[in-house]
Amino acid sequence: MSKPVVAIVGRPNVGKSTLFNALSGSRIAIIQDTPGVTRDRIYADATWLNRSFTLVDTGGIEPDSKDIILSRMREQAEIAIETADVILFMTDVRQGLIDSDAKVADMLRKSKKPVLLVVNKVDSVDKFMMDVYEFYNLGIGEPIPISSANRQGLGDLLDEVIRLLPGKEEDEEEEEIPKIAIIGKPNVGKSSLINRILGEERLIVSEIAGTTRDAIDTRVTYEGREYRFIDTAGLRRKGKIKEEIERYSVIRTLTAVERADVAVLVIDATSGITEQDAKIAGIAHEAGKGVVVAVNKWDAKEKDDKTIYRESEKIHQVLSFMPYAEIVFISALTGQRICRLFETLDAVIENQSLRIATGVLNEILSEAVAMQQPPADRGKRLKIFYMTQVSVKPPTFVIFVNDKELMHFSYVRYLENKLREAFGFGGTPLKFIIRERNEQN
Repeated sequence: MSKPVVAIVGRPNVGKSTLFNALSGSRIAIIQDTPGVTRDRIYADATWLNRSFTLVDTGGIEPDSKDIILSRMREQAEIAIETADVILFMTDVRQGLIDSDAKVADMLRKSKKPVLLVVNKVDSVDKFMMDVYEFYNLGIGEPIPISSANRQGLGDLLDEVIRLLPGKEEDEEEEEIPKIAIIGKPNVGKSSLINRILGEERLIVSEIAGTTRDAIDTRVTYEGREYRFIDTAGLRRKGKIKEEIERYSVIRTLTAVERADVAVLVIDATSGITEQDAKIAGIAHEAGKGVVVAVNKWDAKEKDDKTIYRESEKIHQVLSFMPYAEIVFISALTGQRICRLFETLDAVIENQSLRIATGVLNEILSEAVAMQQPPADRGKRLKIFYMTQVSVKPPTFVIFVNDKELMHFSYVRYLENKLREAFGFGGTPLKFIIRERNEQN
């Protein structure tokens, strides 16, 4: 099940980014005492009471502003509201209740989403509590006083967030259906690919870049097996964005990838792999999802007998951080190799769920250690006791060692390569957790 989304919204300069940084445990958002600094929505994973969720920071909402930047920030926040499972509506006790707060509250009421009214900058409850009561007039629930700068009241706020998050239950039948997110830059043929698979114009296809701004779920049956395809908004470099709304679709792509088992990164064969493609692929890689690179418009590419080899080499160079990615050359227009795409998806889905017995794992581990001695530092050598698999999607392994500080990432990569030599694991990342164990145990 995908992580729920918690969005922080409110008018500019009420402390949204400060709260975001406090809750996410990092200083990701830009903090400056000037309205409108946070123009891009920023996201991070957060956990409270063993519940994980995606926290989204937004630009401030100015309901009536004609300023182009502020109006785009308003659109950004509106998309966050649509996507969110819980909304934190931030206000400022020092500025008091103003007309813009009431207009934002009206917008949130229409969303029908759970809303927590957060009154920020309450550094002293004794001093400001009477001012906090004024926010009852918004009619959007009980105000929760906090000071995000001083981290006061955050525990109570997070308790309320967890209470409002959707439950963990999910329909078992839905869970069994593989979910495939179609991701990539605008205008590479993502919607055309799904239309070809469907054999009908179920999705809007247009030559205008950025037509698809929502994540659309489409159920597909192919050769007797069901899949759920999730078409997402195209992503492009910030410098290339003509229409501000495109950058605000990032969170939808993130949540679509989070919901998926496998991400299909669609790239344009005529323009080749780009760094922006790598950034988009990185979203799926960091989320631990299976990845298939679909090189679309292959029918329009001039080819010789070595073209596929050269293009594959380029893709592996740009996506060097994910050498496991499978590559398929297709044409959504003609249907070329669509059957090969499904064969690859099936193989990746199987690899994601592959479980290896502990005994077999440790045979491979012993051979790997014998072939290449573990690293040492200051006279102390790494000892690897054993390895076991603890979960799938992605396959996750715990390695028990005498000192995890000695486990260099290059040796983890070496062990990963040995596992891949033995079992393939094509299309799926592998996750390793290093744990220390006392040698006497």
